[in-house]
Amino acid sequence: MTIRRVAMLTAGGYAPCLSAAVGDLIERYTEVLPDVELIGYRHGYHGVLTGSYTVFDEETRKNAGILRNFGGSPIGNSRVKLTNAKNLVERGLVKEGENPLEVAANRLKEDGVDVLHTIGGDDTNTTAADLAAYLHEQGYELIVVGLPKTIDNDIVPIRQSLGAQTAAEQASIFGQNIIAEHGSNPRMLIVHEVMGRNCGWLTAAAARDYMAWHAEQTFLPSAGLTPERWAIHGVYVPELHIDLDREAARLKKVMDEIGCVNIFLSEGAGVDDIVKELEASGQEVARDPFGHVKLDTINPGAYFAKEFGAKIDAEKTMVQKSGYFSRSAKANDTDLALIKSMCDVAVEAAQAGTPGVVGHDEERGDELRVIEFPRIAGHKAFDASQPWFQDLLKQIGQI
Repeated sequence: MTIRRVAMLTAGGYAPCLSAAVGDLIERYTEVLPDVELIGYRHGYHGVLTGSYTVFDEETRKNAGILRNFGGSPIGNSRVKLTNAKNLVERGLVKEGENPLEVAANRLKEDGVDVLHTIGGDDTNTTAADLAAYLHEQGYELIVVGLPKTIDNDIVPIRQSLGAQTAAEQASIFGQNIIAEHGSNPRMLIVHEVMGRNCGWLTAAAARDYMAWHAEQTFLPSAGLTPERWAIHGVYVPELHIDLDREAARLKKVMDEIGCVNIFLSEGAGVDDIVKELEASGQEVARDPFGHVKLDTINPGAYFAKEFGAKIDAEKTMVQKSGYFSRSAKANDTDLALIKSMCDVAVEAAQAGTPGVVGHDEERGDELRVIEFPRIAGHKAFDASQPWFQDLLKQIGQI
């Protein structure tokens, strides 16, 4: 196929890969198709609906590598669900009675986009596939090649999503500073709340990275600098039920012995139980346009800090959230290599007219390939039975 104009968009929450991925796509197209026009829709599907985009000019194409030095996204993100017409009408993005999918598809057609690269999660990428299918029915062929972005690492069937490894590393760094607060009170409970609504991979990986850092440190017990007080004592993920009473009894022994307890908690851990408790008491639980429970309204970190704090006789509790610190970081070297490899495949797929989402296909021997859109899904559960995670739980005394 003849490619004249390529569009990119980044959507959903931030992850430490967006800026680098945009830069790598620009660089690769400049290398292999220098005459193709490149644009970036501003703030994801928000820009598609409003017709707002940036044209990547010659200066940008020459210096696109600079984007790898930054987190965030140079073209911006937003949370826009094209199937939620009511929300989009309220936000002024479409008019009453309009079909947002049709509005977006027509915009892409009017803008003359031949290839669309979506850098986002499962919803971002499958929405793009819906747009391509709609345009196909109208006789307009749009090739959509997505890149998998989510710090939760929960896209089926992709082994490793972009940005997740950096986010785990950054959450560990955040934890290294926060856990230093363990000495600010004689009986201190610290809850490090990590992003992860439905999947505990990020929390588990952050705890693994933290304990790897912990193992490399030289402590000085004679001065009060002990490895026990700097360790993690509990890791809680959505995939594992939290037995509050049993865990509290275990953690109270830790508190009695060393005077502090440090917890890594996924923001989605125990949420179902919290929601049931709130709704049983007659409280309404707020949800976002995607139907997700608004976690800030139920505040899992504060909930567990209160519950555990009372049961282990903590004199002081502290809840700290690493989410925005982690997700807006620039990509580390491991992610940069992964981003580069996936972007190269994405450009090759666009040239070949092959739609789908690039990733290492877990169902096909981890082959790096363009995975068919119908096979893409979200909310892949973290496998808590994996040996490395079970070893981690044993190391911290949780099992």
